Amino acid sequence: MSSTLVIRQPHPVMEAQDSDEWGSGICDCCQNVPECCFAFWCCPCFACKTTKDYGQCLCLPLLDIFGFIPPITMSMRVSMRQRYGIKDTMCMDCLYATCCSSCSWCQMSREMKRRKIQIVLVSAKNT
Repeated sequence: MSSTLVIRQPHPVMEAQDSDEWGSGICDCCQNVPECCFAFWCCPCFACKTTKDYGQCLCLPLLDIFGFIPPITMSMRVSMRQRYGIKDTMCMDCLYATCCSSCSWCQMSREMKRRKIQIVLVSAKNT
């Protein structure tokens, strides 16, 4: 008779957000006035900071300077919608990226802060 020992490591668990909408509107800058001012007065710096916080290359938003439709702003919005399960359209992403770039970056920053979920390992033992 043989016995089998099964060892299972704890897995990090993330709770799903119950909303498939943006946590704030595109013009809800009053929710974080200092951040809104930073984005308004120095949008490239704010975009770089937000992109780094999102886990992408720090200088990626600087590529937006060369295009009519900011491709990085638009792709960040699409990526964020995919990651967080937010329903919207690429047409709206394109519109916001082109016409309201700083507001769009503020909205994405607020969304990241709202949806940031701490991963806590329960019953983990040090060996």
